[in-house]
Amino acid sequence: MKPFYVRELTVYPVGARRVRLLAVAVLASLVANFETTLATILPLLREDLDMSLEVYGLIAALSVLVGGLSAGFGGILSDRWGRVTILVPTLTVTAACNFLLATVDTVGGLMFVRCLMLFIEGAAITITASLVRDFSPRVGRAQAFGFWTWGPVGASFLASVIASLTLPMFGNAWQSQAIIMGVVSLVLCAVIIWQIAEPSAALRAQVMSAEVAVATEGKIDPGKVRELLRHPHLWAHVFGNTGWQVLYWTFAIFGQTILVDSFAMSAAQANGVVAFGIVLNAVAVIVVGRVSDRLQLRKPFTLAGTVLTIATLGVFVALIGSGASGPAVVAVYAALFLVLGVAYVPWMANFSEDAEDVEPRLQGAALGLWGMVVRIMIVVLLLVSPQVVAAGGWSAWLLVGLAGQVVFLVSMLAFRGRWRTARPASAPA
Repeated sequence: MKPFYVRELTVYPVGARRVRLLAVAVLASLVANFETTLATILPLLREDLDMSLEVYGLIAALSVLVGGLSAGFGGILSDRWGRVTILVPTLTVTAACNFLLATVDTVGGLMFVRCLMLFIEGAAITITASLVRDFSPRVGRAQAFGFWTWGPVGASFLASVIASLTLPMFGNAWQSQAIIMGVVSLVLCAVIIWQIAEPSAALRAQVMSAEVAVATEGKIDPGKVRELLRHPHLWAHVFGNTGWQVLYWTFAIFGQTILVDSFAMSAAQANGVVAFGIVLNAVAVIVVGRVSDRLQLRKPFTLAGTVLTIATLGVFVALIGSGASGPAVVAVYAALFLVLGVAYVPWMANFSEDAEDVEPRLQGAALGLWGMVVRIMIVVLLLVSPQVVAAGGWSAWLLVGLAGQVVFLVSMLAFRGRWRTARPASAPA
């Protein structure tokens, strides 16, 4: 028997209903990221617990590793048991864990709570990506994944706004933000529970090229994960994009620090530059996703974005230590975020479609495998990057990120899909 909150569709939704369900999946992505946000209170938390940055780095690495394992298993289970069956409890329990976070008064307690929260969150993130795929036919999939990427950005923005408005009201007590995040997350979870639905397993097994009200009933075998593991081009997607993500997560975690250390910016200036880059990235993923969908091409955009990223990163590295002016740094940093967006969502659509062509019943498993490998990479990044930076500065580590982009570029040789638009069929003579 399905839980009370599961509404399973046997007819593929079209029109406004499909768009609404897609929006709910994107909202779930935002909530999953928001309820585990710690950046807004980290300075206060470290001071209260007398915790060094190195110790926090170890806690972050361990919790991300736990989240990676959860992402892999969560994707597999969502294919077998259903997306919503697992998503709703994971979102709700993680939200409630924020109240537990507010009681933390030791470093050990923080490690336990963060590992618990990231373990639950890892499965949720994977499932929201699977739901976006389920409600986006190929004709609009890149743009749909573009909106999905707004989840982490929107979560950071929401957490920052709430913190800036409410921290002074509570005497800068970090516990206040944990409680507020718990309350806001539970309210948003209630909205999701009220509105969410998912296609049946039989519907998920359909390869939807366009929006059609297909009706499918009956139970199907969820498929075997080993079906995915036998295809080298899917491994090329996973490991190639993991190389790409080294640069992305370097800037996501250390962006402000790089600007402060390398260009003598103030913290406020660095945050402004990063915010500008994020806005450009958010616009790029939607615009490029829309164009990619209209042309039904993925690889040319991924190739162009990756080549431009390598070139722009090379310029950025050259600026470090050159005494470059502030406007030049801002322009190159913003351009870097823009071209990263050009490459990303067409790749996501490409990976989803390539996995779908292998076995449409295993989208959750494919996305979960990717999420697990990326999180393992983040753990390595958190542990290794400080050592590389200490030895050779940020230029040395950014060259590692550039090497990851080259790995991604080479991996594209194995991707499936067209390089040019299909020619219209010739009319019969």
